[in-house]
Amino acid sequence: MDIQQEIKRLEEEIRKTPYNKATEHHIGRLKAKLARLKEEAEKQRKKTGGEQYAIKKEGDATAVLVGYPSVGKSTILNALTGAKSEVGDYDFTTLKPVPGMLEYNGAKIQIVDVPGLIEGASRGRGRGREILAAVRNADIIIIVVDVFTLENIDVLKNELYEGGIRLDEKPPDVVIKKRATGGLSIKSTVDLSIDEQTIRSILREYKIHNGEVLIREDITIDRLIDAILGNRAYIPSITVVNKIDLYPDAEIPENAIAVSAEKKINLDKLVEEIYRKLDFIRVYLKPPGGKVEEEPMILRRGARVEDVCRKIHRDLLENFKYARVWGKSVKFEGQKVGLEHELEDGDVITVYAR
Repeated sequence: MDIQQEIKRLEEEIRKTPYNKATEHHIGRLKAKLARLKEEAEKQRKKTGGEQYAIKKEGDATAVLVGYPSVGKSTILNALTGAKSEVGDYDFTTLKPVPGMLEYNGAKIQIVDVPGLIEGASRGRGRGREILAAVRNADIIIIVVDVFTLENIDVLKNELYEGGIRLDEKPPDVVIKKRATGGLSIKSTVDLSIDEQTIRSILREYKIHNGEVLIREDITIDRLIDAILGNRAYIPSITVVNKIDLYPDAEIPENAIAVSAEKKINLDKLVEEIYRKLDFIRVYLKPPGGKVEEEPMILRRGARVEDVCRKIHRDLLENFKYARVWGKSVKFEGQKVGLEHELEDGDVITVYAR
């Protein structure tokens, strides 16, 4: 039995097994083995080479439009950015990623239209694996359906999940420190819904027999596997329902934004939500001995001094000596900090190089 056959067998067994306390340990082991085999299959696929989709990131953040063919992704891109992505009423009009640039509130947001994603994409249908690999680099994912295909929202979210993309989630609060000997120590700071036997079984599937595991959330089997693999992409998302002008009475799902790219309806709401979800901060540069620059540098929340240096010039990162910061992120004005220092909105920074 090859890897793909074993994957299908495990998926079928998991689907048929009812989840309860008595089966938890068995399902945990099956899911761990399934995730491991999928990782092996993906590594084998990458070795075979072939054409890859690539997104060259530009601007302050990158938003990727994901959806079935012919739902209006290209029209949305053109309406938001003035790009010239080909528009057609037939499937797979977009054959490679097409970028455009949206400027809003001082931020430059790259919007990218990728080839249509369809059911089975995570298994390779329609070049799905290559598309998903490109999507993983996004700073935000915009899921696009139209008023006639609302059922595809769940399909697309599932394909993204199977492709290792976790929408609107934070990484699992789990720390795993492997050791060569000494057995396995499992500690938690919260009450856990899954038992220790299940946790140990999952860890053994990945040959983790010695080490310390600290769990700081009520972990599920799937999130524990994600923590062990450590290669999931955690990306915020927005769901957009296009062509609202063709069916104004459609029941739009909660938290989705109804638009008409063709008629320019609610595109302002979409732009505002993209900006809000990207959670930008503004940092002001002050050259050594000079005045604070008027135009801020736009960064994502959680950015560090290292990100400022990289954005100015990569040589600055190599020759970095220290930085001084004024603002909310420091205890006192002009505090001397290193590359790891996390910045806050409105901070002023001076970078000193060797």
